Amino acid sequence: MQHNPSGHGAPETAAPERDDSAQTDDQSPETANAELEAARAEAKENFAKYQRALADFQNYKRRTEEERAQAGRLANLAFVLNILPVVDDLQRALDSLDVKLAGLQWVEGIRAIQRKFEGALQASGVTEIQAEGQDFDPNVHEAIGEDLGEEGKVVRVLQKGYRMGDRVVRPAIVMVGNGQGQA
Repeated sequence: MQHNPSGHGAPETAAPERDDSAQTDDQSPETANAELEAARAEAKENFAKYQRALADFQNYKRRTEEERAQAGRLANLAFVLNILPVVDDLQRALDSLDVKLAGLQWVEGIRAIQRKFEGALQASGVTEIQAEGQDFDPNVHEAIGEDLGEEGKVVRVLQKGYRMGDRVVRPAIVMVGNGQGQA
């Protein structure tokens, strides 16, 4: 028996402890529905954020892949633009050879080097623009003058033109027929 500090003779009894967890079991259906709706709204909002983040990531990934591909194309284009003058010079050197030198071993070595350069261009997706005998096309030909021949036709190619895929890397420099006589 415990002594009552209040001074009254009645023994002190301990008050029953309150269990707060039991209170949630006694929630009203309206309170439970409100909490459920709030949880659903939060889940819906979180899912929408997830979808936006996923879309942002996919867009970022696509952009970086496009940028990487573009950088590769630009590097390839730079290679081609640097190699074309070498190919032109080799062709001019071989075209200007004296007939007496044509069968010499070193000349054949230069021809082999030229073929390797042309192979490197083809491996890079570069093709020659057909010009001689074709209708003049300002999209792929650059006319620097007229010459005897069929009007509107390319009668002479002064420098080969090249394209990489659908893109013109360098237009063919040509002479166009003026409609008088034959070349």
